[in-house]
Amino acid sequence: MDLLSSALLALLVVGYLVLAGSDIGLGMLMPHLARGPEQRRRVVAAVAPYFLASEVWLVAAVGVLAGLFPALEHHAVAELRPVPAVLLAGWLARDAGLWLRARVDGDRWRLACDCALVAGSWTLAAAWGLVVAGLLAGGLAASAFTPVCAVAVTALFALRGAAFGAERLVGPAESESADVAARDTRLLARVALGAVALAAVSAALPGGPDLSPGPAAVLTAVLLAALAATSGLAGPMLSRHTSAVAIAVPGALVALAAQLPSAPIPSTTAVFVWTTLVPVIPVMLVGQVWLYRMTRRPAVAPTFFA
Repeated sequence: MDLLSSALLALLVVGYLVLAGSDIGLGMLMPHLARGPEQRRRVVAAVAPYFLASEVWLVAAVGVLAGLFPALEHHAVAELRPVPAVLLAGWLARDAGLWLRARVDGDRWRLACDCALVAGSWTLAAAWGLVVAGLLAGGLAASAFTPVCAVAVTALFALRGAAFGAERLVGPAESESADVAARDTRLLARVALGAVALAAVSAALPGGPDLSPGPAAVLTAVLLAALAATSGLAGPMLSRHTSAVAIAVPGALVALAAQLPSAPIPSTTAVFVWTTLVPVIPVMLVGQVWLYRMTRRPAVAPTFFA
C-alpha cells in the first residue's frame, strides 16, 4: 500500500507539472507573444479555463501529501520556508488576474490584471524551481545547485508554455503569436538544455544533493534527450510532446531519486484516502481530456475570462 500511495502522489505531481506547465508557461511569455490588446486577450483566453483543471491535480496532490505523507509534508514546509508562502502568493496573484480581468471594462484595469498574470506566472515557475531544488538537496542549501536547478525548472515551464501557445494561439492571419511561440521553443529548449547541464554538473560537486545515482542518471539523460530534440530544426513540431516529457522529469526525479523522509502509512488512513480517490481519478482524467479537446483554440469572441 505504501508503494501504491507513493506512485499515486508521484502521478498527481507529474500530472500537475505537465498540465499547469502549459498555462503557467504561457502566462510567463505573454508580454513577448502578445503585442496588442487583442493578442493579450487571446493569450488569456488560451490560459482560461484550462488552468482550472490543472489546479485540481495540485489540490489532489496536496490532499494525498497531507493525508498519507505527513512526515514529507512537515519536511517540505520546514526545510523550504519561505518558498511555499511565495508560491501561494504567486498562485493568488496569477488567478486574481485571470478571474478579475473581464470584470471591469477599462484598459488600465485589464493592464493591471495582465501584469498580475505575468508576475504571478513567473513567481509560480521560480517557486516550483526552488521547491524541486530544495526537495532534491534536502533543503535550500547554500550551493550552486539550488539557483541553477531553479533556473532550469523555470526554463522548462517557459518551454512548455511556448509549445502550448504554438498550438492554442493559432488564429487570424494577422496574428503571429502562434508562430512566435513555435519559434521560441527552440531557443527556450537550448536555454533549458544549458541550465540542466549546469545543474547536473553542480549536483556532482561537493555540497550537491544526495541522489540515487541510477534513477538520477536515467532521468537526466531522458531530460537532456528531450531538450536536445526540441532544440533542433524539427523542435517546433516535436515540442508538444518533448516539452511534456521535459517538465515531467523534475517531478519524477523528486519521486525516484531524492532522499525524502518517510513513515509507515496507517492502514485505516490509506483505506480512507484510496476509497475517496479511486472513483475521482478516472473522472479527473476524462474531464481533462474533454476540457482540452473543447478548448484547443481560444475563443474568438469575449468570454467570462477575457
